[in-house]
Amino acid sequence: MNLRSAKTTSEPFDQDMRPVDPTPRQTRRRLRVCHECDWLVALPPLRAGQKADCPRCGHTLATRHQQPAERSLALSIAALVALVLAVSFDFVSFEVSGVSNRIELPQTAATLIGFDQPLVAISVALTIMVLPAVYLAGVIWLHAGLIQRIRLPASRYIARALAHLHPWMMADVFIIGALVSLIKISGLASVTLGISFWAFCCFAVLLLATTQSIDSDWMWFSLAGEPLAPEGSRTGTVAATQGLSGCPTCGLVNRLDGQGHGRCRRCGERLHARLPHSLQRTWALLFASAVAYVPANVFPIMTTTYLGSSDPQTIIGGVVELWQAGSIPVALVIFVASVLVPVGKLIALAWLCIVARRSSSYHPVTRTRLYRLTEFIGRWSMVDIFVVAILVALIRADALMTITPGPAALAFASVVVLTMLAAITFDPRLLWKSPPLETSDKEARHA
Repeated sequence: MNLRSAKTTSEPFDQDMRPVDPTPRQTRRRLRVCHECDWLVALPPLRAGQKADCPRCGHTLATRHQQPAERSLALSIAALVALVLAVSFDFVSFEVSGVSNRIELPQTAATLIGFDQPLVAISVALTIMVLPAVYLAGVIWLHAGLIQRIRLPASRYIARALAHLHPWMMADVFIIGALVSLIKISGLASVTLGISFWAFCCFAVLLLATTQSIDSDWMWFSLAGEPLAPEGSRTGTVAATQGLSGCPTCGLVNRLDGQGHGRCRRCGERLHARLPHSLQRTWALLFASAVAYVPANVFPIMTTTYLGSSDPQTIIGGVVELWQAGSIPVALVIFVASVLVPVGKLIALAWLCIVARRSSSYHPVTRTRLYRLTEFIGRWSMVDIFVVAILVALIRADALMTITPGPAALAFASVVVLTMLAAITFDPRLLWKSPPLETSDKEARHA
């Protein structure tokens, strides 16, 4: 359900979303500020399966689910059980010339430590096991309390953490990396998929379903209610011009201080009219990413040793080898994820930083959509790192054949993390017309 049809409505609703007589108190209920264009709107009543989009840029402000607590609790418990199974059994095994090896899921990270790649090992373990487990435990804790209608200890802190953990969970990307790894070695050895592999596939699907099932708007209302928006709040205009800001975590509209800063009254998140030094931080991260991208492509990302002969392989070299071997779809996946996506994201974010300092009245919707795309695709570049982690752990056939990680692995992992941080630090509100107030202009100039 799009808010275009409800943007000009003046009929307010109570906390149960029933129409009531308009009074100054009720007209300050259910207000939201779009985090991408800073437009202040009033949410219409939503039924299960409906969503409310910003009438200015199309960003989704709220999505309503049927029985959100029970749904999220069931999915999160199922996902956590699948993760436990995935780390408890064999993930994959191979056999070549009478030599065999099998690995469990944690070994994809642990083996890298033995090759002096602790940072890469930590990034693999965090993104596929640790952070998802913490996220699911948090979802279970919160929604178990909501079903019992009690607020369990630390519920607000956990609810805040869920929003920050979401971009860094990459179980779905790991599945693609596992499939690419298996295709790369299928012509050299006999590969057998273990129980853990199928359990992890189920876990990845259930984790995605869990993240999609979270009704953040309902969850925060149930946890802490919804204080009224500040007096004088006017919908259908930019929030910063009124000295207001919407909380990016819980959605509550708050009044900022004279410097354009504040804290959310409901969840405690820091608020800013515009993210301080947003462009400078984004430029710095992009520059660091561009520097790291050079060794990531010049040095080998892994080295294959077969019968005593070593073959260092760069990212591009791996793509060419897959193409020549006839695995054209896999080669295209690696090329897109490891070459086009990082380069495209660097170029796109650099261009957005440039145009953010210029007139913001020209196609701001298109620019915002480009930002959403760069924010979404960045994590998929981790495919190559996961391929290296799986092959290094699996291919340990003594003198017959081994695979070791190269120096490019850390450099490329750094590129992925830095570009993701660059997208997070960029403030998309700068792509829209700057607010005329002096304090807001000052924030925009120094962002």
